[in-house]
Amino acid sequence: MFVGKAWKYGRDVNTDDIISAKYLVSWDAFELGKNCMEALDPDFIKNVREGDMVVAEENFGCGSSREHAPLALKGAGVSCVIAKSFARIFYRNAINIGLPVLESPEAVEGISTGDELNVDPETGEIKNITTGKTFHASPYPEFMQRLMNAGGLIEYVKTRVRS
Repeated sequence: MFVGKAWKYGRDVNTDDIISAKYLVSWDAFELGKNCMEALDPDFIKNVREGDMVVAEENFGCGSSREHAPLALKGAGVSCVIAKSFARIFYRNAINIGLPVLESPEAVEGISTGDELNVDPETGEIKNITTGKTFHASPYPEFMQRLMNAGGLIEYVKTRVRS
């Protein structure tokens, strides 16, 4: 369950908008997070708080296939991303690093920047606490929930190898 503020953006937010290529010298999520969204919203990193959520229109995460983009969001404290649709490679990279991504066009339409949200990725329920409206996204299948709960693909594989 995630509780936080919404940061809403438009369509076609690309991976360079999320983290500029000049920062790709690091794989450290915290370091990447320090510069997250600076090209699109220079005040984002000053104002985002642990647990906040990014909400966006269509095709979020388009552009290059770099895993740095979801890592930067996670390093900035973003708990999940809700969008009308995702670039497929971003969607897969987010899951691989343990950043929940939820597709819900209705939720995006019903959420504004600053709204307080309560999101349950296991059921797909998205509650806009500010407006009192509830939306739904498809929940992850059970095996993907285990992967996400482990913190991503690598952490999941580590637990499987140890057992």
